[in-house]
Amino acid sequence: MKAVVMTSANKPWEVQEVPTPTAEPGQVLVKVHASGMCYTDVWATTGYGGDIYPQTPGHEVVGEVVEVGAGVHTRRVGDRVGTTWVQAACGRCDYCRENRPLTGQTAMNCPGARTTGFSAQGGHAEYIAIAAGGTVLLPDGLAYEDAAPMMCAGYTTWSGLRDASPRPHEKVAVIGIGGLGHVAIQLAKASGFETIALTHSPDKHELATRLGADHVVANGEELRDLGGADVLLVTTNAFDAAEEAMTGLRPDGRLVLSGLDFTRPFSISSEGVPFHMMRQQVIGSTHGGQHYLSEVLDLAAKGRVKPITETFPLDRATDAYDRLSSGQMRFRGVLLPHA
Repeated sequence: MKAVVMTSANKPWEVQEVPTPTAEPGQVLVKVHASGMCYTDVWATTGYGGDIYPQTPGHEVVGEVVEVGAGVHTRRVGDRVGTTWVQAACGRCDYCRENRPLTGQTAMNCPGARTTGFSAQGGHAEYIAIAAGGTVLLPDGLAYEDAAPMMCAGYTTWSGLRDASPRPHEKVAVIGIGGLGHVAIQLAKASGFETIALTHSPDKHELATRLGADHVVANGEELRDLGGADVLLVTTNAFDAAEEAMTGLRPDGRLVLSGLDFTRPFSISSEGVPFHMMRQQVIGSTHGGQHYLSEVLDLAAKGRVKPITETFPLDRATDAYDRLSSGQMRFRGVLLPHA
């Protein structure tokens, strides 16, 4: 089969002919119909995921089950399924003995986690073997192209919103109107919250409004002048902008960090009223469990959230990566291996 291969750190992606995997016991073999591109693909390619090479990236994977391994009773040939970053845990380490569900935490704390595109082959390929327990059934009628970004971009932002536990009267602000943020705005609005978009890009103001934002501001000062936000979803790796945006966070407000920046820490300013005097919280959030994933897939199937995508055949994966890594891909890239 054809697959994208990261050969070593900081080397261009290559599309190679590699052996087609088979479904081992406990696994399903999936014909990949769409594989979303996440900025984590760039982190992996530049070495932040460790020495995982050679490896096929991609953890927003959806497709059709074409083979079922021994011992699998929950999936059948023909099922439309998806998987995310974490497929399975070891089940024996101290973390796993706490019987936590499969979440983004699992990958950080279970040394034997099976992680898509890192410890196991990713989805930027024509086929992928997946732990059956790490798959979810896709809702009927949800197109593969729209489902793929929900496996991470939708999953991440919905988990962040749910982890913040906003109350009916509260306001939700989203900073970073990119691959995650444009989804987060739609989800906040679909949930009935007054929604505010923060962006330094004037050309994104109209788009943010069309996506559902009730207000669009440029920074934390403008957010504060608007009355502030109770929840601030950080969907960008621009931590300097996120730190400044905290000036617009209301008393008892929650800042949710969903973006990644391996090059610098997130810091809280000591200027003004200290955040602990404001009873504010900083919440780290990633994939929060398959119940959250099922919820966001249902919202997508109902048309309450729809990703903006650029699609590419597998043979153009290197072009797609260049757009992603350079920041030219403004929303979500999706590879279509069988296009």
